[in-house]
Amino acid sequence: MAAVDETVGDEEKHHTGAPETTSSFDINDYTIIKEGEAEILIHVKNEVFFNKAQVNNRDMSIAVLRTFISKRQQEHEARLLSKKMKIRAKEVAEPITMEHDEKSNGVCDVSQDISQDEPCSISENPTANQGRKVQEDLKPPRVLEALSASGLRALRYAREVEGIEKVVALDNDKAAVESCRRNIKLNGSVASLKVESHLTDARVYMLTHPKEFDAVDLDPYGSPSVFLDSAVQSVVDGGILMCTATDMAVLCGGNGEVCYSKYGAYPLKGKYFHEMALRILLACIESHANRYKRYIVPVLSVKMDFYVRVFVRIFTSASAMKNTPLKLSYVYQCIGCDSFHLQSIGRTVSKNTSVRYLPGFGPVVSQECSDCGKKYNMGGPIWSAPIHDMGWVNSILADVKSIKERYPAFDMISAILTTISEELPDVPLFLCLHNLSATLKCTSPSAVLFRSAVINAGYRISGCHTGPLGMKTDAPMDVIWDIMRCWVKNHPVKGQAPNLAGSVILAKEPVLQANFARAVASLSKAQLKKVARFLPNPERHWGPKVRAGRQITSKHASLLGAEVVKGLQKLEEVEDEPASKRKKTEESIPNI
Repeated sequence: MAAVDETVGDEEKHHTGAPETTSSFDINDYTIIKEGEAEILIHVKNEVFFNKAQVNNRDMSIAVLRTFISKRQQEHEARLLSKKMKIRAKEVAEPITMEHDEKSNGVCDVSQDISQDEPCSISENPTANQGRKVQEDLKPPRVLEALSASGLRALRYAREVEGIEKVVALDNDKAAVESCRRNIKLNGSVASLKVESHLTDARVYMLTHPKEFDAVDLDPYGSPSVFLDSAVQSVVDGGILMCTATDMAVLCGGNGEVCYSKYGAYPLKGKYFHEMALRILLACIESHANRYKRYIVPVLSVKMDFYVRVFVRIFTSASAMKNTPLKLSYVYQCIGCDSFHLQSIGRTVSKNTSVRYLPGFGPVVSQECSDCGKKYNMGGPIWSAPIHDMGWVNSILADVKSIKERYPAFDMISAILTTISEELPDVPLFLCLHNLSATLKCTSPSAVLFRSAVINAGYRISGCHTGPLGMKTDAPMDVIWDIMRCWVKNHPVKGQAPNLAGSVILAKEPVLQANFARAVASLSKAQLKKVARFLPNPERHWGPKVRAGRQITSKHASLLGAEVVKGLQKLEEVEDEPASKRKKTEESIPNI
């Protein structure tokens, strides 16, 4: 990212965040877009990036930010009460050595009982309670949007999230900053007071403002890996980092070597690749945080549309950081069947009150798969600890439902949050029922029957928000295959080659006799109430749009739609005409 030379006057305006435009423009070249309570102007020639599909992302971020501010206040009040109770206990526990004859000099009558609610104090000694003051006022949160583009997200934060003191919007593209400042002015006094726009490299800005922001938002076009090191340093202790990754081809195994170079982990092409993408991103953020004696606590991790989005809190503790190896695992994926196993990187050994941190035991698998005899691929390391805080998820969902009219994408985000609220939080990755059936080349049991068999065997099972066919369960793979063997006995398959993975699995007799009787918990509460959990795209061509600055051609019809592309091409033809044939509108239209 190249540095930008500016005058002193411009630097002052950038510092204060004063919205202003540097050049006149034709209002006919702009489209006014309204989302939530914010409005922005977008140029028809794609000069500044805007993606309508990211409304889901922005709505989810606003919901999480509202919950974060509420939780932050609750935690502060709890700390305040705890400190006051400690001070009170210390004052009551202090030995009283005053004599009866000191009444005239003084202060306390020790012959009387001193209640805990009214501790004795010495007004003549103003320094007696020094060091016991508790900070009662909690400063309003400051938010940093590291890659602002048009500034729509920053404007929505400022206008829709109560209690925010300041939103700092950064971008290193001059056209984007001009657009952001134009949009700040368009949105009135509240936006002008709360939103600052700076033309700078986000990495440099975050590095020069350590532990300054309560919330940092990273939503780049592609991978966030180059921003993570500076982002984890700019968040205050207990603050929240909101991070998006849209390079799903890399995270899901399309380019394993590229994923390793960016995120430090190797992906696998299992049916769980979207969840693995989430866990790779979390492990990468944890790695960057550990370099500064910090660690992360995920509160919500979401796969939506064409990207993954994680919300993690960042804390500082050299001792708690030692637990990181316990939260990371390698994944062994069989190349013949759907079996996978996790190998933890670390373990602990406790003796009396001391805890030792040691390497994990291994290997967890043999050279060949115990189910089908094939080899394993190894991927990771991934984050194998919980990726959601269910208390947060339920709070966010309740808040969203209480003010659903304020969320343009309410249906989508409520469906995702509902599905997440029913996931097993302590089970990493998941199985796909159709993939199990494809391995055995048999008809697939219904989800209700399969869930019932797992529950009747004494294990837990749930759905997964990354796909309607995913099933999370704590049942080991030998139990899963025994259930499928019992199913095939009642639903025979055609003969197949003996060397296939399915033939090897079916050649073994089941140890567990599966019970397919309908279990009470085979359907989730959302399914029983017929609540929608997986919604279709709201319109055609829903997905990632063309990067800002690229010329839009006919090849972008699949992203934007044929009508949009034809309209833009006609506009370019008009602009190519001689100046004498075009109307002069710049002088007649005032600047915004």
